[in-house]
Amino acid sequence: MTNRYPDHVKITEVGPRDGLQNEKTFVTTDVKLRLIDLLVKSGIKYIEATSFVSPKWVPQMADATSIVEAIQKYTDIHFPVLTPNLQGFDNAIAAGAKEVAIFAAASETFSQKNINCSIEDSINRFKPLLVKAQQLRIPVRGYISCVLGCPYEGEIKTSQVDAVCQQLLEAGCYEISLGDTIGVGTPIKTSRLLGTLLKTINPSTLAVHFHDTYGQALANILISLQHGIANIDSAVGGLGGCPYAKGATGNVATEDVVYMLNGMGIDTGIDLNKLLQANQFIFNKLGRQTNSKVAIASGQLKN
Repeated sequence: MTNRYPDHVKITEVGPRDGLQNEKTFVTTDVKLRLIDLLVKSGIKYIEATSFVSPKWVPQMADATSIVEAIQKYTDIHFPVLTPNLQGFDNAIAAGAKEVAIFAAASETFSQKNINCSIEDSINRFKPLLVKAQQLRIPVRGYISCVLGCPYEGEIKTSQVDAVCQQLLEAGCYEISLGDTIGVGTPIKTSRLLGTLLKTINPSTLAVHFHDTYGQALANILISLQHGIANIDSAVGGLGGCPYAKGATGNVATEDVVYMLNGMGIDTGIDLNKLLQANQFIFNKLGRQTNSKVAIASGQLKN
């Protein structure tokens, strides 16, 4: 653990994909694109735009091709898109995607229930995708679910997370996002996990992705910063949530992360007031209140 915090933190905004994918009512393409535009205007440089999964399984992402085609106008923004297999990868590249993401799990049971195969099989399935991505010079980001707990297995050994991390990095992922999928992590558990991973992995290749189910996300992010992690996933207004986590309130809110980092003198390049405008826009469209403490406290979302 370091005594020095990073000077700059990279925020990856996951609201448009991870945040909206489980919405019951379809969010129109125009609304998604307006949200992305507002997020770009706030200064966010990394935005997870959509997912090339089967519309049968995730109807909310049925407009993935239209989204990727429309965001080509932004030349200096990174838009990773989720690609669960080689077909999804090919479709994403055909649409114009320049960066993709893949996902594995640290829990065997979660892997079986989520994607119907073992952890080993899931990584083997991704290897042809990773080879093709390297040939095309497409960066691949890796996600690992359930790094701090599983809805079926409970506690997950840090050695299991480490093994999956090593395999994804060796296969060609440039960065691994560690997902506390059901939000059960605590500062001590986070410290223990990072202590194990950082014995052999450079902190610059790790990102953290905390869900705020039990209100622990910001505390876990603080611990991550103390370990030298400077890559954080978050969602505007705390959008999203794992369908397997009872009472899950979603991802940690980007506004809350930026407010904390601003107060620590850590640069993000994000304008909090403009970010609040994106918050107001999407939650007005969804017809419900934001999960961001900063947005609520600011009073900006009063009609």
